[in-house]
Amino acid sequence: MFKKRLAKTLLVGLSLILISTFSAPAQAKRKTAKQKTAKKAEPVKAQTAAEDDATPAIKKNSRPEDESQITAIEKTEETVKTNARPAAASQTKPIYFYEFSKADFTVSKINIEHDENGIGKITFQKKDVAEPITEPLQLSLATVERVKAIWRALNFLDATENYQTVRDYSNLGAMKFTMKRDGRTREATFNWTDNKDAKSLADEYRKIGQQFVWVFDINVARENQPLDAPRLLDALDSLIKRKEISDAAQMIPLLKELSIDERLPLIARNRSTKLAEKIEKSEQKKEGK
Repeated sequence: MFKKRLAKTLLVGLSLILISTFSAPAQAKRKTAKQKTAKKAEPVKAQTAAEDDATPAIKKNSRPEDESQITAIEKTEETVKTNARPAAASQTKPIYFYEFSKADFTVSKINIEHDENGIGKITFQKKDVAEPITEPLQLSLATVERVKAIWRALNFLDATENYQTVRDYSNLGAMKFTMKRDGRTREATFNWTDNKDAKSLADEYRKIGQQFVWVFDINVARENQPLDAPRLLDALDSLIKRKEISDAAQMIPLLKELSIDERLPLIARNRSTKLAEKIEKSEQKKEGK
């Protein structure tokens, strides 16, 4: 009797264990399915609510409520169109022109033009360059004063003198002065002159040309041929010693830039520093006098 009751108890317990074992995964699956369904449903509701909220905003902003808003919008659009491109600043016309040409020279042609303030451009042709090179020109105040003083001394527009001397030095190249002012134009072409003022003016423009061609060359070296920089700085030092550039003091800012340009060899940077210091000392002596 006891054995029969024990067997029944064991059978009931085993049945309960089996039922719980198989029912737990089913319940877990049901819960997971419910959670997934809830998660999928929530974004749909949120998205729908967001779309519902956005729709009135679009409708409200699609048309202004009254004419004042329309006028304000039109004025704003007109302002944007007006300020889209600023008007270009008015440029003064060049008055003074200088031209030099000699086919056999390294720089075979130079054209310089500028206004009363020394603003203009320089165009030159080099043997190793196919096309002419044009660079902006800004003369120093000292150079502008010297050049304009010589033009005045020549009284160029009213003069009738032909500056060409009896002797012909066409092998040295031809020079041409041109002035355009108040609707009047005058030109004078020569290869050699005995007129002191005409010679002084030609010398000034030759120095301007040498200075700005050197600036172009050193900038090319900085970008493409840094090993040429020491040679170019030696050439500038020689030009300054022979007083063959227009204004050495105008070169100081550029030389200081070169002295810290790490693209250049150290020897070029050191030479730039020394040359700038040399020019500064020379200028200080002039001011002391």
